[in-house]
Amino acid sequence: MKVRQLSAVIAASVLTLGLAACGDSADTGGNADAGSGSEGGGKAVKIGIKFDQPGLGLKEGNGYTGLDVDVAKYVAKELGSSEGDISWVQAPSAQRETLLSTGQVDMIFATYSITDKRKATVSFAGPYFIAGQDLLVRADDSSITGPDSLAGKKLCSVTGSTSAENVKKKVPGVQLQEFGTYSECVAALVSKGIDALTTDNTILAGYAAQDQYKGKLKVVGAPFSEERYGVGIKKGDTAMCEKINTALKKMIDSGDWQKAVDANLGPAGFKVDTATNPPKPDACS
Repeated sequence: MKVRQLSAVIAASVLTLGLAACGDSADTGGNADAGSGSEGGGKAVKIGIKFDQPGLGLKEGNGYTGLDVDVAKYVAKELGSSEGDISWVQAPSAQRETLLSTGQVDMIFATYSITDKRKATVSFAGPYFIAGQDLLVRADDSSITGPDSLAGKKLCSVTGSTSAENVKKKVPGVQLQEFGTYSECVAALVSKGIDALTTDNTILAGYAAQDQYKGKLKVVGAPFSEERYGVGIKKGDTAMCEKINTALKKMIDSGDWQKAVDANLGPAGFKVDTATNPPKPDACS
């Protein structure tokens, strides 16, 4: 009798472990990581961010830092989810619309510029920050002073980004190479495989400030676009948009938005354009 009872207990334990393993493997194809820090207990939420943008969205070990991350945490808390309830999902530029439309994420905070083209397939709350497109070059290169000096140069940007689209229109003669991530572009720039990297000045400043690149890279400082960072959500979810906008307004009014900006962009010496920041959220539609 005791042997039969022991066998039953072992069988039940094996079944329980098997079910738990199945549950873990279903997590967005292995691209999501559970939030670290405070305990959960609220509403589970999947948030898309960049994993390789210092000062904005950066994964280091099991932790996540950056302005996008801090704004996402604040909004999630206002919507009933603590930090421990968040699953962070890597959201490369070219995959953001797909991640939202397929339900792999609930919201995206990933330097996601609001554009009419994107609004055809997803909806946006915000914006919560306004940046500008600029150029990152090697510190000893004085030949590139802005987009007008890019003809014949090798320029890198990321597939699916507004930066790549902007430069194609503005400088038809540029030799544009599109990589999957900005960190790949930075590596190519340092190794002299390309002459410049273009994207938002916030992103470029973060890379230039990293210890391994200090003194090697510089931001040109001639922005030539307006990039309005929005919160990507499922197309047509007006109720969610309103809730997020309310949270963003509270973050700005409370001073927490300014604290997040100072903490994340200040170390890179980035100068925030106070003529456009903090922005007012657009009307939801």
